[in-house]
Amino acid sequence: MTINQSGWKPSTPVKGPGDTGTVTGNRALMLEEPLIFELDAGESAGVDLPDVPQVTCRLGGLERSERIGLPGLTEPETVRHYTRLSRQNYGIDLGLFPLGSCTMKHNPRLNEKMARLPGFADIHPLAPKETVSGAIELINELAFWLIDLTGMHGLAMSPKAGAHGELCGLLCIRAALEARGDAREVVLVPESAHGTNPATAAFCGYRVENIPANSDGRVDLEALKERLGPDVAAVMITNPNTCGLFEPDMKAISEAVHAAGGLVYCDGANFNAIVGKVRPGDLGIDAMHINLHKTFSTPHGGGGPGSGPVVLSEALSPFGPIPYTARYADGSVKLIEEEEAANEHPSSFGRMTAFHGQMGMFTRALTYILSHGADGLKQVAEDAVLNANYILRSLEDVLDAPFAHSGPCMHEAIFSDRGFADGFTTLDLAKALIDEGFHPMTMYFPLVVHGAMLVEPTETESKAALDQFIAALRHVAERARAGDEALKSAPIHAPRRRLDETLAARKPIVAYRQPAPDGAESPTRSEVGDR
Repeated sequence: MTINQSGWKPSTPVKGPGDTGTVTGNRALMLEEPLIFELDAGESAGVDLPDVPQVTCRLGGLERSERIGLPGLTEPETVRHYTRLSRQNYGIDLGLFPLGSCTMKHNPRLNEKMARLPGFADIHPLAPKETVSGAIELINELAFWLIDLTGMHGLAMSPKAGAHGELCGLLCIRAALEARGDAREVVLVPESAHGTNPATAAFCGYRVENIPANSDGRVDLEALKERLGPDVAAVMITNPNTCGLFEPDMKAISEAVHAAGGLVYCDGANFNAIVGKVRPGDLGIDAMHINLHKTFSTPHGGGGPGSGPVVLSEALSPFGPIPYTARYADGSVKLIEEEEAANEHPSSFGRMTAFHGQMGMFTRALTYILSHGADGLKQVAEDAVLNANYILRSLEDVLDAPFAHSGPCMHEAIFSDRGFADGFTTLDLAKALIDEGFHPMTMYFPLVVHGAMLVEPTETESKAALDQFIAALRHVAERARAGDEALKSAPIHAPRRRLDETLAARKPIVAYRQPAPDGAESPTRSEVGDR
C-alpha cells in the first residue's frame, strides 16, 4: 500500500501462493506498516507551536531554505507506528534464537533491576573518583571473579566489545615482544577461528597466515608445529572453536607456541560452553577476551552496548591498558589512571578508550555471577552443551552433521546442506524457518563447512522449546531434501517476502527518497529495493 500527503490509498499488496490478499495489506493482527516518512501529512504536527518570531538571521546566508524533512505525526500515530513495527521484530522474549556463536539467551530481569539502581544507572564518567567508590569496587569485584573463573593473572576491563578485546590482547602481545626487542611479524589463525581474528591481527600490522583444520574440525597440530618459527608472534585460536568443538590439543598448542617464542591469544567468545568446567589459564593461554553479553547474559545485539574484558597471563599483565582497578592491603580499591600508572604500571601500552568500560554491563554481569554461584555457572556450561547435543542427535538423520563422527559437540551444533535436492540451498531452508516462526540459525559460517548451518540453543531453553524447534527444522529439512519448489518462495507469511539479497548488499538504499509526483517517472522497485 501507499501513504502520501493526501492520505491513505489502497493498492495491490504483495501476495503469496493461495493468498487472496486484503485491501489494506494487513493480515489479521499482522499489520502492514509504511515508513514513518510515508505517514507524514505535510506541514502538520502533533503539537501546537507558537509562531516563530521575526529575528535577524546570523547564519550568513546558510539558513535552511526547504523543509527539514522530519515527519509530523500526532502522539497516537507515533505510538501506533512503533508498536506495529515492534510486532514485526523477532527477539529472545518471543522464542528460541538459534544464532550459532552468538549466544542469544534470556537476560534475567534481576540483572536489569540491579543495573537500574541509583548510583550505577546514573553514574557519570567524569564524576570525581572519590564520589564513585562503590562503582569502582564493583568493577574490581567483577574483575576478581573473571580472573578466578579463567585462572589468569590480570584483567583489562575497559574494552567495549569482543573485537575491541581482541585488539587489546594483540596490543599486549605486541608490547611484550617489543619490550624484549623481538620484531615478529606473523600471526597464525586456524580456519576454525572467528572471522574477526585475522582482521584484528591485520589491523595491528601483522601478516596473517591460516592453519588448516583436520577431518575432525579441529586445529591440525602437526601443521601448526611445522609453521612455527622465529617470525611468529602469536597464534589466535578460538576454543571451543567455531565448529562448536573443543580443541583437545590446546595445551600442546600452547606449549609448542611458547617453545617457539610466541604467545597464545584465545578468542573467548565461546567461554559460556566451558565456564566453571575449564580454566583457560590452565591451558597455557596468554590473553583471552570475554564477551559479557554471551557468557554472563548482559544485553546483546543492535550494535551494543558491548563489553569485552580481557584476561591476561602473568607474562602479559604488565603490558595491559589503563585504567584498571587495584585492591590494596588495607582493603581499599583505587582506579589507576595515567598519573598512578607511571609508577605502578610503567609498561602499559596505554589507554584504549576514554573511560573505564560499560558500567551497566559490569553491574549485570556481576549480578549474574553472584546469583548463579559456582555450581550455577558450572550448570550453565553443562546445560548449554546438553541442549546443543540434543539438537545435533535429534537432527543428524535428516541434516548432514559433518563432525558428528568425532564425538559430542560443545554449545552449538553444525550442519551442512549436503543431501538437499539439486538447486536447493541453505538460504531456502532458512527462509522457510521464518514461516515456522523462528529466526534462522547462522548461515554459511564457518566457511570450512559447505552451506553451513550453525545452531546454538543456549542453556536457557526448555526441552519443550527445543522439541518445537527441532520439529520445525526437521520439517523444513525434509522439504529441502524432497525438492519442494514452494520452499523457494519462502517466507510466505512474513511481513516482507524474500528480497534480492545480492542487489540489497551491492546497492543498499540507506536513506528515504521522496516519491516522484503523480505522473512523473519513479524509480523501479528493483532500484529502491523492497521495504
